[in-house]
Amino acid sequence: MRQMVETITATYVQDDADWAITVSGRDKELTARAPGIIAARDRADQLVEELAGDAKTTVVHLLNGSALDFTSAYMTARLTLPKLPPLEVPPPGSVPKQQTPASASVDKKPQLPPSKQLPKAVEDRKSPAAPAPAAESKAPAKQA
Repeated sequence: MRQMVETITATYVQDDADWAITVSGRDKELTARAPGIIAARDRADQLVEELAGDAKTTVVHLLNGSALDFTSAYMTARLTLPKLPPLEVPPPGSVPKQQTPASASVDKKPQLPPSKQLPKAVEDRKSPAAPAPAAESKAPAKQA
């Protein structure tokens, strides 16, 4: 014999930025609040699980008594990108704030642990202004 599918109704009412949810079915009614329609839908799913348990159910979500109104509002919220401040593009030739010479610590070296430090005599022999040798390329030079 086939088991009947029970219908549960989730009704949403907007109250300023919050949403009030009422889930009713199986001769019971549960209510909750959530901040935003997406969170309200998630909370409604939790309430449906409390009501239905393992029984097969169909849930009808209603906003202003209309499933179409709910679907429209919910999908609009899901598909709308958050409002972000406009991207500020610096004028050509300017240096971004985080790369200014004053904020960069060019001369500072990270402190090494004592076991990794070179002896003072070796450090004194190093020439800080000497450029590092160029890396050799394994690719053959192109001939004209």
